[in-house]
Amino acid sequence: MSQSIPCVLMRAGTSRGPFFLREWLPEGDEARDQALIGAIGASDPLQLDGVGGGSTLNSKVAIVSRSAQPGCDIDYLFAQVGVGHRSVDTRPNCGNMLSGVAPFAIEQGLIPAADGTTSVRVYNVNTGSRIDVTVQTPGGRVTYEGDTRIDGVAGTAAPILLNFLDAWGAVTGQVFPTGRRIDTIDGIQVTCIDAAMPLMIVRAGDLGVTGREKPVALDANTALLERLESLRLEAGRRMGLGDVSNSVIPKPVLVSMGESNDSITSRYFTPRKCHASHAVTGAIGVASAFALPGTVASGVARDPGRHKLVVLHPAGQIDVEVELKGSADAATVERAALVRTARKIMQGELHLPDYVFSRPEARDAESSDFPRRALTIIVPTRAGGGNDTMARIIAAKLGPLLGQEVVVDNRAGANGAIASEYVAGSAPDGHTLMFGYVGTHAMNPALQKVRYDPVEDFAPVGLVGSSSTLMVSHPDKGAPDLHTLIARLKESPRCFSYASAGDGTPPHFAAELFQLSSKTSMASLTFEGAGPAIADTVDGRSQVMFPSLFTAYPFIRAGQLRALAVAGPKRLEALPGVPTLAELGITGVDVVQWYGLFAPAGTPISAIDRLNRALNEVLGDPEVVERFESHGARAEPGTADALAQRMQRDLARWRQVVAQAEIAPKESPQLALD
Repeated sequence: MSQSIPCVLMRAGTSRGPFFLREWLPEGDEARDQALIGAIGASDPLQLDGVGGGSTLNSKVAIVSRSAQPGCDIDYLFAQVGVGHRSVDTRPNCGNMLSGVAPFAIEQGLIPAADGTTSVRVYNVNTGSRIDVTVQTPGGRVTYEGDTRIDGVAGTAAPILLNFLDAWGAVTGQVFPTGRRIDTIDGIQVTCIDAAMPLMIVRAGDLGVTGREKPVALDANTALLERLESLRLEAGRRMGLGDVSNSVIPKPVLVSMGESNDSITSRYFTPRKCHASHAVTGAIGVASAFALPGTVASGVARDPGRHKLVVLHPAGQIDVEVELKGSADAATVERAALVRTARKIMQGELHLPDYVFSRPEARDAESSDFPRRALTIIVPTRAGGGNDTMARIIAAKLGPLLGQEVVVDNRAGANGAIASEYVAGSAPDGHTLMFGYVGTHAMNPALQKVRYDPVEDFAPVGLVGSSSTLMVSHPDKGAPDLHTLIARLKESPRCFSYASAGDGTPPHFAAELFQLSSKTSMASLTFEGAGPAIADTVDGRSQVMFPSLFTAYPFIRAGQLRALAVAGPKRLEALPGVPTLAELGITGVDVVQWYGLFAPAGTPISAIDRLNRALNEVLGDPEVVERFESHGARAEPGTADALAQRMQRDLARWRQVVAQAEIAPKESPQLALD
């Protein structure tokens, strides 16, 4: 079976994808996203079953409708569809796909065409910004034929002018979010600018490169990539974006001299890979920094008025016209415009496969022939944290028992939601498993809306173990004891920072409950998992954390962290001298972390039973028990039903805590992609 919907396939700028009127797509975000997955063919990396091109540049979708915004003609919602995984992200934005929006809207009758040119005001739903788009319409009809050439696209076409009206400070609220045009991070001068796209701009020469290298050469320079990412993480914090380790913004950019006073050379990263050409929105940010005085990218002094500038990139150049107002430190960019082209490739009906609207059926997996190939355990955090360590201990022992290799795959991001969605959408045949824990299957779903159901989308295999939560501090930059810490926080609120593994994770919940109970306030630094969070605390950049004992115990034994209190009902055998928070007068902070193995819902019972038997045998292995205990955790073999009951009990508990304590996730800025 299949469903048919109208579709227009277009090349827009240097991107390509299907364009839809909103009314053509199913009602509701979930059904809409399923349709987009089927349209692109997101389920496999080659996207053979859809119109995608096997890369993020060709897995883009534009959804257009009449605008509900005053003074705007049409609304444009951009969607980035997954490559090899069934996902749809409407948080980013795409300036290239924008160039096809106005021609599409005119041809679909949303906007009347004038004779000559037609101007359309577009409201970008993703970022809340407005763009005036001018399209060639001789005789009142859109034409795609013309003499304009853009680098990265063969041939010529009609020009499409994009005039960005209010892109400055759209994400952070300020063009220069740090309050300075140049910041120094780890000895390197950078410019943090929010002009159509939040960027961190660095002189290429300051990092030991020319800035004219080909992208493949820059991508092979691992030391450069690591340095850029380190600078970017700190720039994100200074720009008010918080922890950006799981965000594509700010984008890092290397700049160097151009070929004239009106050109600048740019190497634009996305953010961990150099772009083969350049993002449109990124070009506006680079041109703005180039035009304004006092930045690391500044060119010659320019008078107020319009200036035609050139951003040179690996595939050619992008011409940007900027309009300046004021001079010297008072100079600002009032508008920026550039030219793109578009081409309608085809128009007709798109047939959507039925499988994208339902869970894939499992093949028979009788115990006699399961498993048939290597198994993968998806870990929802980066390598180095307690979850990852525990999963690798389990995987090493499971493989020989099952007669197949067991691979650990870290898929960090979105506080565990990326890993959870991936496993929930995987074939339910027992070969893809998830190392879930209280964060992914109770806390995060209780705190915020996620695109997976922790109960309906998973089949519990068995509980792995549990570990108590500690309150720890840096031995030198923190406080010597809890009472001193509370006193200093009440005297100077937010004088200490706490590190968390993301919103909806145990360290986050414990810190929020502690602040509510103690009536204190700490600054928050959010990381992509417990590993980088505790590393930040060990380094002293954060002073406080609420990790599991499993994660913290090695650092406590080494004297790199000080245990202040136990965030649980009783003292721990491993640390008998450390009191509970309740003993010290702070009540209501009871956070026990548990870990479990899950399969996708619909996995045959025979496969679940085989996995559960093998898991329990591993958890009874004296070596595994000793390794768990050496990290302060307890192995807990049991039935699949026991894990299901534990999960549902904690999910109900944390939903109640969120409602009663009025805990809310921190707002994150809109993400942006090229």
